[in-house]
Amino acid sequence: MAQGLQTILLLFFANIMMTIAWYAHLKLDKFEWFQHWPLILVIVFSWGVAFFEYCLQVPANRIGFEGNGGPFSLMQLKIIQEVITLVVFVIFSMVVFDMHLHWNHLAAGICLIMAVYFVFGFQ
Repeated sequence: MAQGLQTILLLFFANIMMTIAWYAHLKLDKFEWFQHWPLILVIVFSWGVAFFEYCLQVPANRIGFEGNGGPFSLMQLKIIQEVITLVVFVIFSMVVFDMHLHWNHLAAGICLIMAVYFVFGFQ
């Protein structure tokens, strides 16, 4: 139980870092000082943030993987990762980019819940 919770928490924080690495530069473009950065510098900035994502994600997968004594299969780790990624992205897009949810986003969320059910429910 502890390994599973630790894995999920590490993946959650890793996904926050990756979402920032992938999308924060789109919001930073609003600042004059950032607008003049060449693309290569924006890429290096994103890689710098992504480094911290990997410092959390790699241990999460090692701790959680059943081959290392953890509670999750490889497929389960991937589904957990995808669900966390989309939850973090939805919250990020609503808070940082003032996006709004629509019916199709709810439908996609239901599909994700079904994916979790299928990957955990039939072993």
